[in-house]
Amino acid sequence: MALVALDSAVLSALLALAVFRVPAWACLLCFTTYSERLRICQMFVGMRGPKLEECEEAFTAAFRGLSDTEINYDERSHLHDAFTQMTHALQELAAAQGSFEVAFPDAAEKMKKVITQLKEAQACIPPCGLQEFARRFFCSGCYSRVCDLPLDCPVQDVTVIRGDQAMFSCIVNFQLPKEEITYSWKFAGGGLRTQDLSYFRDMPRAEGYLARIRPTQLTHRGTFSCVIKQDQRPLARLYFFLNVTGPPPRAETELQASFREVLRWAPRDAELIEPWRPSLGELLVRPEALTPSNLFLLAALGALASASATVLAWIFFRWYCSGN
Repeated sequence: MALVALDSAVLSALLALAVFRVPAWACLLCFTTYSERLRICQMFVGMRGPKLEECEEAFTAAFRGLSDTEINYDERSHLHDAFTQMTHALQELAAAQGSFEVAFPDAAEKMKKVITQLKEAQACIPPCGLQEFARRFFCSGCYSRVCDLPLDCPVQDVTVIRGDQAMFSCIVNFQLPKEEITYSWKFAGGGLRTQDLSYFRDMPRAEGYLARIRPTQLTHRGTFSCVIKQDQRPLARLYFFLNVTGPPPRAETELQASFREVLRWAPRDAELIEPWRPSLGELLVRPEALTPSNLFLLAALGALASASATVLAWIFFRWYCSGN
């Protein structure tokens, strides 16, 4: 019900702004309705008469200082609640035969203090991405806006020697929502360094924010793209241009080449990228590898090792006692 009331107040504010074109009404229009304001003035000065128009003008003039206010988008409900409490307080003052000339400026000053105590929105972090945590609400038009940044991030250059491993981290420098985040990977081959989506095709085997290619071949030269989504809505697109250079490393022996020939090994574009499954050593040295599933596996491994040690100690103790 609170959300419905808030949406109704915002809709009324937009209509009033369109009709009267008075930006000074801004925050007052966004979070109160005309009927609420009229009712307050009628309680102060009566149902009709010149004093009623004077009261309405004084009401909007008192809040002129909040015309250009902008707040954290997530704090809208808190500000709406504060305006609701303000209208109740003004009604109580009017019922007590108070003066609107004193009540309105005092209420506006209290609202300014409330706004200064709201949680500030995060700053926009360039160069790219849909950054919901930086969304702001503007009282001047009762609308919200996110950072004016493109979805496409600049291309990152990755150079590896043929036969080595290439790894890509689909990580952005701004905060992502905690739920329903997915990662999808695409590839534009032929040595293209591009952000044109028409050249990319899906990599169905790749999933998660870390992916790797091993061993890299000359056919892997091109641009890899990672798309970060929340509930099918793109939040950012990252690009990695992989440049494969040089001969294979010394570890690429003739035996390995013969083995691949027997297996008819050949890099296939649809399977050239794979999810990163870190080894135990990588889990311990790379903090980003400690995902919840990896932590569970480490805990299970530790528990198994502890149980095995306990069983071996018990067997040794029984053997020692039986010998004595």
